[in-house]
Amino acid sequence: MDPDTVLTIATIYWLTNTGASSARLYWEDRHTEHPTEPTTAPTGLASFAHDFRPVRKFAERDHKNIVSWSRFDRGSHWAAHDAPDLLVTDLRTFFGPLRQS
Repeated sequence: MDPDTVLTIATIYWLTNTGASSARLYWEDRHTEHPTEPTTAPTGLASFAHDFRPVRKFAERDHKNIVSWSRFDRGSHWAAHDAPDLLVTDLRTFFGPLRQS
């Protein structure tokens, strides 16, 4: 991501005073007791090239119903911004069959 984009995003958080609320999920996750049993809800994962690469072994340990696992050669943590076409297609692919069942 180029420096102007990073500066724009930081400015939006600063001017709208939403930095803390955007980080709330991370705080809550740190202070929440997590279940010890694997999830069984249908789960999909989209892994973009310039973000953390998940380890399938650990994902399958924690989630027993992985129905979609996509890896992309572009995009980052901000895929909605830098690879929206990939993200939308992946979401449609994941949710399409779930809507029909």
